[in-house]
Amino acid sequence: MRFDNRVAVITGGGRGIGAATGKRLASEGATVVLSDLDEGPAAEVAAEIKAGGGKAAAIAADVTRKESVDALFGQVASEFGGAEILVACAGIIRDNLVHKMSEDDWDAVIDTHLKGTFLAAKAAQAQMVEKKYGKMVFLSSTSALGNRGQANYSTAKAGLQGMARTLAIELGRFNINVNAVAPGFVDTRMTMQTAERMGVDYESFKTAVASQTPLQRVGTPEDLAGVIAFLCSEDASYVSGQTLYVRGGP
Repeated sequence: MRFDNRVAVITGGGRGIGAATGKRLASEGATVVLSDLDEGPAAEVAAEIKAGGGKAAAIAADVTRKESVDALFGQVASEFGGAEILVACAGIIRDNLVHKMSEDDWDAVIDTHLKGTFLAAKAAQAQMVEKKYGKMVFLSSTSALGNRGQANYSTAKAGLQGMARTLAIELGRFNINVNAVAPGFVDTRMTMQTAERMGVDYESFKTAVASQTPLQRVGTPEDLAGVIAFLCSEDASYVSGQTLYVRGGP
């Protein structure tokens, strides 16, 4: 039970990697606050955690709006005593080639991934600095290295790696670790949307990706949850400012 008496806030906690991470941290003793733009899916995950004997709550928040994020962390402070762990998973895709990508497509992705993580990290660090303890994990992607049709997404994911390194430098003196994980292909609703954009059958898409992956399979949200749990634990107490690629091989 590595996370007994720890409070973890997970943005984008209603689905995919965020939901799997919430379940994993709760299974090891954390009180998990699952936040999502739509409270419904987050509430379902929280109910599942509580049905299994864990501690969880769901709070709706729009990570692109400072007042919404501040309200989220204000509620975390008043109801749970403040956050010790932040896992920033909130994200969307608006894929297109650059000559077709609209300004709205750019802004929506940059605001959700980059600005949303910044606002959450800024609110979380205030509580962590006071406690002289904290763990932050940002969700980057192998797309940070560049990916056709994802100028907005790739830029955001690369920016998150820079943010993690910078905040590790700034917050290390307060015993706060900041890291990023960069998944490869993970079987989630977002990758299903990518297949739809490309006009390919999703199962065929997964099979093709698996055939090019050294481990010969695609990733699962649970694969990422295990890595994130490690980075949030004392097992990783001397790991900070790093980006760990989780992609089934080179």
